This record gives sequence, structure tokens and C-alpha cells, in this order.
Amino acid sequence: MAAVMSTVISQMFADVVWHDTQQQAILIAAAIRGGSLPRVITPTVPGVDLVQVVAPDRRVLAASPMARNKPPISVARPEPNDPLQDLQTCSNPERGCLRYSVLRADPRADSPVVVAARRTNTVLSTGFVDAIVAAQAIVLISCVAGLTWAVTGRILQPVDAIRSKLAKITFSDLSHRIAEPAGDDEISRLIHALNQTLQRLETATHQQRRFVADASHELRTPVAGLRVKLEEAQMHPRDIDLNGLLEHTLDDVDRVQAILSDLLMLAGLESGAAAKRQRVDLAALTRAELKQRARTPPIRSSLEDGVTVEGVPSQLSRMLTNLLDNAQRHARHLVDIEVHRDSDSALVTVSDDGPGIAVADRERIFERFTRLDTARSRDRGGTGLGLAIVNDVVHAHSGTILVGESPHGGGRFDVRLPLLTEK
Repeated sequence: MAAVMSTVISQMFADVVWHDTQQQAILIAAAIRGGSLPRVITPTVPGVDLVQVVAPDRRVLAASPMARNKPPISVARPEPNDPLQDLQTCSNPERGCLRYSVLRADPRADSPVVVAARRTNTVLSTGFVDAIVAAQAIVLISCVAGLTWAVTGRILQPVDAIRSKLAKITFSDLSHRIAEPAGDDEISRLIHALNQTLQRLETATHQQRRFVADASHELRTPVAGLRVKLEEAQMHPRDIDLNGLLEHTLDDVDRVQAILSDLLMLAGLESGAAAKRQRVDLAALTRAELKQRARTPPIRSSLEDGVTVEGVPSQLSRMLTNLLDNAQRHARHLVDIEVHRDSDSALVTVSDDGPGIAVADRERIFERFTRLDTARSRDRGGTGLGLAIVNDVVHAHSGTILVGESPHGGGRFDVRLPLLTEK
């Protein structure tokens, strides 16, 4: 901007000077064409005091008092088709810097030219204008830099406060929050987003710690049982029924193995590890599950063929296994399973005639190691992770699961999965 301003201002000054010299040259040329040119020219335009009429052989035919007995100011001779030229020079130390106009009096070959010049003082010199503009630019840049520094410092103060607060938050204590300032600017929204992130992180950390504690507690029970039985056998080897001991210890080992298997399943679902998905017919998958399942209590099925989804067969099979295990564990006499289309979804419904699930517990049952009062006895089986696995599998397949009351008065689980669209 400073360079453009300097160029524009300089050009404006030059245009003003050349306008005056052009006007004076035009007046003298008119006098030549009228045959009334005196030998001593009296300039009529203020400031233009150097005027000469120069012949083709470079003789000065007439001049103003300030230019008499001087060599030609310029030897330029404009062409007939371009009779006017604006020039400038600083080649003559005596005269100083000049801006002048050269005008051809008429198109004839022997036509004289009129040279009207004006000295350029310091105010009009390009160097002085450049210096003024440069000084203004330096002052302006300094002011802008100072203002930017001050404004940036004020803007970054909240950011530095955020950094200091975050530095104090550790993994062992995620309860701290950053004070949110009033307003709705970018800093306020940033702090609000950070607080939400800290809240989610604290919740996830709390759930993880609770999960680890629950898992340790669940594993401690069968391991402690194993230790007691083995220590008793070691202390009283003659009084121990070996077959009974092996049977009970194997039961405890089975329980530990089931818990570890469920934990590994949940860890795989949480990590989002890529598993190959393929076309799965839910009716066929359900029939395969029913063939290898005990029929006590009996299971009634209503399966619609061709209800296909895209998913991981092993995970979907585990979902069906856990739902049927849960239903048979709580049913009195009957379990129902249905697979059919419902609009653009595949609907899998598992219901029983057991005690049912209270409305207040219908979300809590999907938490890990959650057992309702009717299912707290470990003798009835289950690791407390079955429905948590079902919930994770359903969400991993972009589905939903709802808990309600079955027509028989027991629990009802409705699983909806997106149908596979034909390409």
C-alpha cells in the first residue's frame, strides 16, 4: 500500500506540473502559427519560467528571460502524428531537475518545437514523497504491530488459563472443570466442549474402574472356591471323594472360563476390531442355535425365511445364545422366539413367561455384572455379562434393543437390525 500510495502521489504531482507546461507550450505554438512570436517570450503560466523555441538545427529561435543565451533545454523532436511529449531530466546541475513539455508547432518538416519547463522543488520530488510515505508506513506498521500484540495477549489469556487448568487435571482425579466465561464466543464454546469431554472421560474412567472391580470380584469367588476345595483335599486326602472334588472344581473352572470368555468378547466389541461381515440369514442362524439347545423349558419359534442382515455371524449367534439363555433361565414353562421383517428392519423377539422385568430395571440390566433380585443366585448360572454382550453386539450392528413385557407376563426383548439392501 505504501508503494502504491507513493506511485500515485508522485504521478499526481507530475501530472499537475506537466499540465502547466503543456498549457504554456500550447500558447507559444499558437503564437508561432499566427506569426506573432517575439524573440523574448513572456511566460503567462505561473511557475513555467523556462520557455524556448528550438529550430530543427537546434538553434534557439526565441526564449524566456530565464532561458535566453542558454543551450536548448531538450533536443527532443516529437513526430507529426504525436506532437506532444512530457519529459523530465536532472542532467543539468545549473538548472536542477526539470519537468517539461515538448510540442511541435505544426506538422511541417522544418517546424520548430516549443519547450516549456518548470523546475521541480523538494516538495515535488519523488524521493521526498517516497520518504514521507515510507515514514507513514513505518509508523502505521508499528501501531498495528503494537495493537495486534496487545489484542493477541488479551485473547490468549483465557487459553493460557485453560492450559494451566488442564495441566492440574490428572487421570486419578478427573472431577475438575474449567470455569466457563459468560458469552458465546469461540473461547466460551471451546471451554464448554472441553468440559463435556472431561465429563465423558470421567464417566468412562468410572465405568472402567467399576468394571475392573466387578470382574475381579466375580473371578475371586470361583477361584476362592477352588482354593478351599484343593486345600481341604491336601489336608485330608483320605477323607475326600475324588470324583466329587473333580466335579466341583471343574464347575468352578467352567465358571472362570465363561467369565473370561465373556470379558474377551466385550473387549473385542469395545475395541471395534475389524471383523469380516457377510450376509446372514437370521432365520437360518436361529434354527442352528435351536438344534443344539436344551428344550427345557420348551422353545416355540416363528421364523420367516429370507430375513437377512449384514453382520458377523459369530457375534449375531452369540447374541441369540445369550437372549435364549436369559429367557430359559427365567421362564417357568415357555419361551418364544420370532424372526420376521418389520418395514426396513429385521425384528428378532425373544419372550418368556417368567417374573418379568420392572420398568426401572429395563436399562440397568444391560450394565455389566448386573443381576436383578430374581437372578442373584449364582447357582442358576450366568456370568452377569450376557445382556451386556447382547447390547454391544446390537449397537455394533447399528441396531436397537428394547425391553418390554411379553404376552405371557414375562420379559420381552425386541432387537431391530437394518435389513440387507439388495444391490
